[in-house]
Amino acid sequence: MMRSFFHTGWLFSLFLSVVTAGFIDIDTPEDSYTVQSIEDQREYELVFSDEFNEEGRLFYDGYDPKWTVMHKDDYTNAALQFYHKDNVKTSGGFLNITSERKDITFKAFADNNRTWFDMTKHYRSGMLQGWNKFCFVGGIVEISAELPGQSDIGGLWPAMWIMGNLARATFTGTSDNVWPWSFDKCDPTVQQQQKFSACNNVNHYGFKPNKGRGAPEIDILEVLPGSGGLPDTTTKKPYLSSSFQVSPGLDSMYRPQVDHYPIPGNWYGPGGFLYGNDSAMNIFFYGEKLISREAASLNYLADALSANTNLRPTHFDRQHLYRLEWIPGDGGYLRWYLDGQMIYGISQDALINGAIFPEEPSYLILNTAISSMWGFPAPCPSTCGCDCWDCEKTECLCAVPTNMCQNLPADFLIDYVRVYQVPGDPKQWVGCNSEEFPMTRYLEHNRHLYTEKGADAPLQPIQKGGGACAGDEGCGAGGNCSVAA
Repeated sequence: MMRSFFHTGWLFSLFLSVVTAGFIDIDTPEDSYTVQSIEDQREYELVFSDEFNEEGRLFYDGYDPKWTVMHKDDYTNAALQFYHKDNVKTSGGFLNITSERKDITFKAFADNNRTWFDMTKHYRSGMLQGWNKFCFVGGIVEISAELPGQSDIGGLWPAMWIMGNLARATFTGTSDNVWPWSFDKCDPTVQQQQKFSACNNVNHYGFKPNKGRGAPEIDILEVLPGSGGLPDTTTKKPYLSSSFQVSPGLDSMYRPQVDHYPIPGNWYGPGGFLYGNDSAMNIFFYGEKLISREAASLNYLADALSANTNLRPTHFDRQHLYRLEWIPGDGGYLRWYLDGQMIYGISQDALINGAIFPEEPSYLILNTAISSMWGFPAPCPSTCGCDCWDCEKTECLCAVPTNMCQNLPADFLIDYVRVYQVPGDPKQWVGCNSEEFPMTRYLEHNRHLYTEKGADAPLQPIQKGGGACAGDEGCGAGGNCSVAA
């Protein structure tokens, strides 16, 4: 239901709207303007919200001041889907990210011979990004969501995550040697591997000399649907993964084997980790080695500090509240909650490699992927070629999850997204560009890395936002308020 701007707390709402440049949705209930931290008990104030109440809202490039929907191929993580702009919209008071079995042919680039060719994918889905629009550092994120599809059928990869603004998700040229670095010390052994190293005494693009920067990642959730238990752990499908992905990675001689618990002293911790009653260490993914296309000296390790939490069918048929509490920098922490119950936590004691909890301006990403490496038969059955992934073709069924086609289309329904911060806390702030963490000049000189083929800029000017607003300042440059106050 739409709420009038002029309610009892209108002065407070007006103040917040000005301070956060129209990032607060006037449909947010007044009793949700503040929230208390579960961890530190401080009161946090609303700095961003989107209630998605405006029917039929679209997020095409240039349409919305908060979000941009992707319309491009995803060539990361063995992706089988094309992110289509029409697969993200609002309906019935929700943000709806739809995944479907629908062919699409597009131009793709072959790295081996540096040519463009026609590629067809059999699945379409959606990704919504706040990149270079709403950025923030630290605070509390609350997202109410109903997960897509049926809980016991694999194939979908819904995710809600946060990444540093220096990298734009699915644009790999922006993330090379940038993702997921969160390291502000000069270490000559990894200086070449970190593009913006604290060893570099230069001020290109306005960057601070000897300031280490990057694009760390915090996964509020990544969900793996399906059924059945997993070996050597209490985790059962379906489950969600909560993760902090960070570089520099620990030396490879200390890395645990996948599907095995770490040998004491050979991984992060053991102190500094908290697990909920239904959670366990994620032993299925400890990170990865990133291979440079330019030189072996640029190869580096990215670590994943991750926990898995068992889910139930109710998480796929009604709304549940997912929450992250993030304190940046030395002495900081990360805490994940599901319906108010702590499921995972990482504290400073766990970070034995010199990494820090993210201080970079970061943005929100909401998406559902479909990947042959997520919930698909593994290892490949001996009688299957695993070289086709179309769930409508009989010859491909051995390579895809059982009943995958019957599970599509599937809708990821998000009721609201809200971000809170403590006023006056210097570690928590809103913005994509600051004196300490500049972005503008770097983006101007490297805009081609952030721009999709055929576009003339990374983002088009905003003409008018699609949500409810109290004035033109909430609708973007040149916009008019779509709903009268």
